[in-house]
Amino acid sequence: MAHLPAAVNILTTNGPSGRCGITLSAVCSVTDNPPTLLVCVNRASAMHDVFQANGRVCVNVLGGDQQELALHFAGATKVPMAERFTWDVWDSGHDVPVLRDALVNAVGTVKHTVPMGSHSVLFVDIEHIRTRSGGQSLVYFNRAFHRLDATPLVPEGAPS
Repeated sequence: MAHLPAAVNILTTNGPSGRCGITLSAVCSVTDNPPTLLVCVNRASAMHDVFQANGRVCVNVLGGDQQELALHFAGATKVPMAERFTWDVWDSGHDVPVLRDALVNAVGTVKHTVPMGSHSVLFVDIEHIRTRSGGQSLVYFNRAFHRLDATPLVPEGAPS
């Protein structure tokens, strides 16, 4: 799986079971009508049950300049969870934490969960999507972060 490039995301929630977030790369579009994403969360994660119990999430797709946030929410920096939500990077006015400068914020409700191996696959019905134009995307490939430019490849011989 290390050779499967993937967008880097921070999945966040807030509710009766608490507020938390985790970095993950296992996010995929399922359908556009209704807008639905699938999100895979390791069942061994301390936050797995919080996402399940709250049932409301935001998928924050990270830009190329947000690697430090990815590391914090992956637990690599040992910054306490509560402190991460005190930083001035969050938009207010939502029932779940929404990262202000993410490339995409997709807020929704977990409608169905399927256990699969070590993970749970959460099917999230998206109710609100906000996108940011410009910038790079943060991707994870070969066990490292990379920035992906929005410049499309031009086939050899094609007019540029």
